Amino acid sequence: MAHRVRLPLAAALLCLALTGCGAATGAPTATAPSSTAAPSVAPTAAPAPSATATPMPASEPVRVRIPAAGVDASPVLKLGLAADGTVEVPSVADADRIGWYTKGVTPGETGPAVLIGHFDTARGPAVLKDVSRVRTGEEITVSRADGTAAVFRVRELEQVGKKEFPTEKVYGNTARPELRVITCGGEITDGHRPDNIILYADLVG
Repeated sequence: MAHRVRLPLAAALLCLALTGCGAATGAPTATAPSSTAAPSVAPTAAPAPSATATPMPASEPVRVRIPAAGVDASPVLKLGLAADGTVEVPSVADADRIGWYTKGVTPGETGPAVLIGHFDTARGPAVLKDVSRVRTGEEITVSRADGTAAVFRVRELEQVGKKEFPTEKVYGNTARPELRVITCGGEITDGHRPDNIILYADLVG
């Protein structure tokens, strides 16, 4: 049975308003981001695995490694919902850290665990600055507070406009343990990046 996940309150606002990357309607804005080259990925998808690893019990994430993107981030921030119903994001001061959306499952449990990080901010490149290097088949390892590690394999890369953010696809229930990693993308427009880049991955070990 799929694990029940609490969807964010206002789907229309769930465009991942990354402070310094771009803002959804009604979300706080920030100073314009750096002039770092536009992050982008070619949308690709690999077949879902015929069998995934056994679901893990709940345990909060403490470290995230994405070797293809040069990411080794710890500790992991806890993110909830802002007062306007949007998903919280790391502050500009925490641009070198990954955040975990605590209203969903922990990485390794059945359901979609969601991680969020900046591509850049007004201060310069951030933790997911090399997200465009990730390809399907790459691994993401999430170390957990109980001493175990959840290993995921990237199945799909998606770049989508914030106004078309796929809320149900990202946050909706799944029958197996999955992971989403979300950041900003696209050329800067009016001081913000208009897109989100989303990595979808399945638990493999």
